[in-house]
Amino acid sequence: MTDKDQNIRPLLITIDGPAGAGKTTVSRGLADRLGYRYIDTGALYRGVAYEIIAGGIDPNDDAAIAGLLEGLDLRFARTSKGVRLMSGGSDITDAIRTPQITMLASAASAKPMVRLALLDLQRRLGAEKSAVFEGRDMGTVVFPNADVKFFLIADLSVRARRRFEEFRETNPQALDDVLNDMKLRDKNDSSRAVAPMRPADDAVTIDSTGMGVDAVLDAMIEYIRHH
Repeated sequence: MTDKDQNIRPLLITIDGPAGAGKTTVSRGLADRLGYRYIDTGALYRGVAYEIIAGGIDPNDDAAIAGLLEGLDLRFARTSKGVRLMSGGSDITDAIRTPQITMLASAASAKPMVRLALLDLQRRLGAEKSAVFEGRDMGTVVFPNADVKFFLIADLSVRARRRFEEFRETNPQALDDVLNDMKLRDKNDSSRAVAPMRPADDAVTIDSTGMGVDAVLDAMIEYIRHH
């Protein structure tokens, strides 16, 4: 973080891309460098998936899900542990990071009613700018007029290894299972009828396969300064 970085004018920045490409680490790092808010929109979909499971709702029961969405109260809160996702009065940040919720969140995100329910929330969060939004359709659907858009990619094998290492202590899975789950999620996210994952026409694509986090951040900052 430098004073020079934080002198950049208020911008709305989106970072999209597949799971394991490094979006979370990079988005947080970019927000820190710029003194911006970091918004993990994927956590919102995980929050919906968490509540579907907690409520014993059949993931295919659209009527029940619609009822759930009407009373949903998801928000981000700053705490001593950092920014946490709250559902009602409960901190669900740690509970949403499981393989089951990961796959259900991907399925839920394909439902138009879920996307619509979260669209207004995301746009309200971005209204003041000075924010980095991480997701899969931030630059294409949620914020088509964002000031700066990035699309972060990496080879599937590298992404699977990163995810395997990230969760080997808290939610251990065999590496092959992680890779297969990721391949399925990539297919689901990119082929869904509603808001498929793809780079926006004006997005800058960065391949992080052979790059460290600092190198990715440096490339982004350099682009932002000259944009």
